[in-house]
Amino acid sequence: MAGRRAAIKAIDWAAFAERVPPNQRAMFNALKTRSDALSARMAALPEKPPAIDWAHYKATVAKAGMVDEFQKKFSVLKVPEPVDTQTAKIDAQEREAAKSTAEYVQASKARIAQYEQQLQKLRSMIPFEQMTLEDLHEAFPETRLDKEKYPYWPHRPIADL
Repeated sequence: MAGRRAAIKAIDWAAFAERVPPNQRAMFNALKTRSDALSARMAALPEKPPAIDWAHYKATVAKAGMVDEFQKKFSVLKVPEPVDTQTAKIDAQEREAAKSTAEYVQASKARIAQYEQQLQKLRSMIPFEQMTLEDLHEAFPETRLDKEKYPYWPHRPIADL
């Protein structure tokens, strides 16, 4: 039992609670209560199950060889522990998530640098109240109207409006 108890991972409930949205707080509390109840039941169990008093059963059971037969079968019986097949898959998913998160963080940092350059450009330009039309077209070329290519108002393709 001690090996099983040591193998159980401790749950950081405080960190878990920080990630739970407010609308799911009741379900989280129910999960924590259930987990605590199961942990208490596991802790109450003895390290090894109590030994069977075969002498008592031999004296009590009327049929002569029945208890000896059960004792032999019981001593041979080995209950296999289930094989963990999911941990490797979960670890692979965790590595993939960490990889995609690192890529996202790197792309976000690149976007932040680009946005900071744009913000610096906007902060360094003349205030809009003092701009002339030429200053506006220089700062924002997409506002310039192409009167030679599109001679009629709105001086740009209808699809771009």
